[in-house]
Amino acid sequence: MSVHLVGGGFGRAAFAPFTAEAVAAAPEGQPPVVAVVTVREGGGTGHAHDLIDAISADGAAALDIRLVALAETDVVDPAVFDGVHAIVIGGGLTPAYHSALEPSYERIRKAVGSGTPYLGFSAGAMIAAERAILGGWLIGGVPVVPDETAEDLDEITVVPGIGLVDVSVDVHVAQWGTLARLIAATESGATDGGVGLDESTTLIAGADGLRIAGEGSVWRVSPAEGGVIVSSGRGAL
Repeated sequence: MSVHLVGGGFGRAAFAPFTAEAVAAAPEGQPPVVAVVTVREGGGTGHAHDLIDAISADGAAALDIRLVALAETDVVDPAVFDGVHAIVIGGGLTPAYHSALEPSYERIRKAVGSGTPYLGFSAGAMIAAERAILGGWLIGGVPVVPDETAEDLDEITVVPGIGLVDVSVDVHVAQWGTLARLIAATESGATDGGVGLDESTTLIAGADGLRIAGEGSVWRVSPAEGGVIVSSGRGAL
């Protein structure tokens, strides 16, 4: 089973491979139990239902949803992930997701290591990394991205994440201009490089390597002598 990192957006093609893996992970003839966790202001469920619509392809797949919709100051009970066949972590304020899920990181790693597919959407993709970019718009007080992309942080902040992938992740790249944050974080040494994901685009990391699903591009940033190297791909990396 695989780790699916979605850069935001709800283009159906970005979610179909995850849905297929979730169905395959369940016993034959049974709908998969899918934990869907969202952390939003006031614990609202609108975003959660958008995710559920996306992974169920408007009813094409029968899923048994275990919905956990939390407020930004809540913490997820790790037991939520017991006995599930697939995991979805939604989007919103990335530092809030990190705080809410950090006590569950080991439980999630064990589940994914045992064959449970994981889908991280936006914030859920960013915290999936070993070195997770939480946000920020400054490096040493110098702006590198628009402040509206900062996730309520000033300096670019990189912390230990879940550890499902070994590169840092940024999202909404073409739409929000956040590739510059990943470039700056890599050039400064805050991270060893990473991937930037467009909206409605999924990077899938599995036993067979990396592949891309959806409508946009995945951007790879690697450190190099005197700077960084940036490349992009559609369909494969």
